[in-house]
Amino acid sequence: MSTLTIEIEVPYAQDIIVTSELLNIDLSDGRSISVPLAWFPRLVYANQKERDNWRIIGRGEGIHWEDIDEDISVEGLLAGKASGESNLSLKKWMSKRSAQQNASADPGC
Repeated sequence: MSTLTIEIEVPYAQDIIVTSELLNIDLSDGRSISVPLAWFPRLVYANQKERDNWRIIGRGEGIHWEDIDEDISVEGLLAGKASGESNLSLKKWMSKRSAQQNASADPGC
């Protein structure tokens, strides 16, 4: 008995649009995928300027947001995987973010 091996080629990201509710990715194979922003809490807490500051990484294998230190893979999106960040990690990030925002708002700094 022989088995057939099928190689699945994961398409790559070509363009990204982030709204207040959705993450939309245009893929190299002509498809587009949209997922709820709620899947990625850092994107939810980011302002629109931070959401728009993305870059494609790994020849389209993923997307990186420098301002919020978020990385999302196309393969994970296609598999329906939301953020794997723990509540503790998110709380630490939010605390650090709040401290940075308060420091930049303080004219005495």
